[in-house]
Amino acid sequence: MRLTRADWVRLLLLWLGGIDLRLTMLAVPPLIPSIHHALNLDEKSVGALVSGPVLLLAIASVPGSLLIAKLGVRGALLVGLASVAVFAALRGYGPSIPVLFTATFLMGVGVALSQPAFPSLVREWFPRRIAIATAVYANGILIGETLPTVFTTPVGVLPLAHGDWRWAIASWSALVLVSAIAIGAAAPARTAGSAARPRWWPDWRQGQAIRIGLVMGMASAAYFGANAFIPDFLDQTGRHDLISPTLGVLNGSQLLTAPAVALWPRLLTGRAGFIGSAVIMAAAQLGLVLTPGVGVVAWAFVLGFSTALAFVVVLSLPPRVAPAGDVARMSAAIFTLQYATAFVIPLLAGALWDATGQAALAFTPGIFAAGAMAWGAMALRIPDRVQSSG
Repeated sequence: MRLTRADWVRLLLLWLGGIDLRLTMLAVPPLIPSIHHALNLDEKSVGALVSGPVLLLAIASVPGSLLIAKLGVRGALLVGLASVAVFAALRGYGPSIPVLFTATFLMGVGVALSQPAFPSLVREWFPRRIAIATAVYANGILIGETLPTVFTTPVGVLPLAHGDWRWAIASWSALVLVSAIAIGAAAPARTAGSAARPRWWPDWRQGQAIRIGLVMGMASAAYFGANAFIPDFLDQTGRHDLISPTLGVLNGSQLLTAPAVALWPRLLTGRAGFIGSAVIMAAAQLGLVLTPGVGVVAWAFVLGFSTALAFVVVLSLPPRVAPAGDVARMSAAIFTLQYATAFVIPLLAGALWDATGQAALAFTPGIFAAGAMAWGAMALRIPDRVQSSG
């Protein structure tokens, strides 16, 4: 069955929604040296600044499921994405550490409230094309992670802001605001197959969702940790000029996961995607630490691809595993565990750097996380069919 014009519009909106979920979060890493020096932050604060919104993705994912149950998908998306646009822009007001962290906190809440709605949209709009819709949505997320790392410094937003990191960090909110209006207008108020009283509280006894969340959390921890610590690591090792290309390659390489999945669809229905990603993640982080000169850029490419591959696999699971009315609450359970793990590990990594003064040790927790991810993935059961609504 061919895609209709309405289908293409919906795919475009899913893609834009994916961009919105990461665009403002990943605007920070390229500006970390400027923010670090302007506000005199230590490495624990840097880790918290980057991974703080990740913690909110964990804490507020379940309230996001509740918001969908109360307001419907459209209402949840309008509240969530509007919060992202407004508070992401306010981070640059100051400069002030309390304003920066408070606005970052509220921006993270907006992302967390929005994220559980998108798997529901995938199931609602494309029940027979979940793989395609998920790939488009995931591609949007990956582009949202790539755009600010490539076009903030040294060319792009920061020069247009005359070198002022506050205006540079605020400017990315414009795209979120415009696309949020379009997505909110098209999104359904309720998802098909939902009960009269939709269930929103996750079933924490469901071992499959818990395993998926923890396994994916290890990959997310390695990814967000790399974004947090690569800038200062390269600055400390005398390679400041490599910060922008390394972050750009780390995030840009993720875009290759779509062709990889197209060539090998079994990556979405088996454990190979998780286990293979874990092995590559561990090797890439070792390479980042041990390779001198521009070799760090090549290892960043490998790390970005491997973490994104695991991420795409996870995004396809809730629409396929859960009944239609339960997609949001299963997504909330997975996101809660995933992002809690992704917050704690980089925070420990930053504390390890502060305690020892050794930049290389900040990547050690991510290497151990890759091993834990491979071990946990062996117990996953990934179906190849969509569950019924019952």
